[in-house]
Amino acid sequence: MAIEPDQLDQSGRELAAVIKRLRRQAGLSGVRLAVHCNMSQSKISRIEGNKSRPSLLDVEQILRALNVAPAVAAEVMALARIAQTEWQDGRALRRKGLDKKQLQLAGLEASSSTFRYFLLSMITGLLATPAYVRASLGGSPSEQQIKTVSLKLERQRVLFDRSKKFTFLLTEAAVRYPLIPPDELALQIDHLVSLSKQPNIRIGVLPMGTYLGSGALNTFTIYDEVIATAELDLGAIVFRDGRDVNDLIKRFTRYEEKATFGADSRAQLAEWAEGCRSDL
Repeated sequence: MAIEPDQLDQSGRELAAVIKRLRRQAGLSGVRLAVHCNMSQSKISRIEGNKSRPSLLDVEQILRALNVAPAVAAEVMALARIAQTEWQDGRALRRKGLDKKQLQLAGLEASSSTFRYFLLSMITGLLATPAYVRASLGGSPSEQQIKTVSLKLERQRVLFDRSKKFTFLLTEAAVRYPLIPPDELALQIDHLVSLSKQPNIRIGVLPMGTYLGSGALNTFTIYDEVIATAELDLGAIVFRDGRDVNDLIKRFTRYEEKATFGADSRAQLAEWAEGCRSDL
């Protein structure tokens, strides 16, 4: 089933309305439903008011308590799964301010301890030099862009928290993408080599020609085993359903097995950096 971005925006509201309608049809108050589900009444109220996103287990418990017909339950669970996925429209994010996105990411990074990044076409901001960060935002400098660059660079401090573990998988296309001039790109690649020497950071590279399996590839990030994001040029999709997150972890593990790390990856990165310098 194809999921449209507008479905992702509306599904949370629809799920809340469906649960409220089914409860009323069953003749139960919020208090009685809470008792049957072993939940607090305030939690039921937040779910029905679309102020709290229920887990799939929460929805299953509610449907069992309401004795919903199997066909209806299947439809509601399908809606609940979509509601666990969030579409972040790139245009909407730009209207709100790119700095708001940086603050959101900083909060997610502060609350997570294990990070997995698969970088298909560009280097992520956590690993980027100031020149690369500025180029990634494009356009002429503005007050918002200056603030966003500052916040992106500030977020890099999380890399030096030794209690957090990072694994970055970069394709050759991501490392060598000519976003900045060759001399600056060489320095960016040197920066990757330097970061790879930190004990809490693993940087793996996937040279051109590495077969990663069938199916489309895209950049994605996994925070602990709880939440994952997939990036598109038009926006990002946020996955909270454990099944989706686990599927991405399995995919990441397959890619990780094909990547080179440590001295081998540093040698490969150094070769690519030298290639940039030879282009001058």
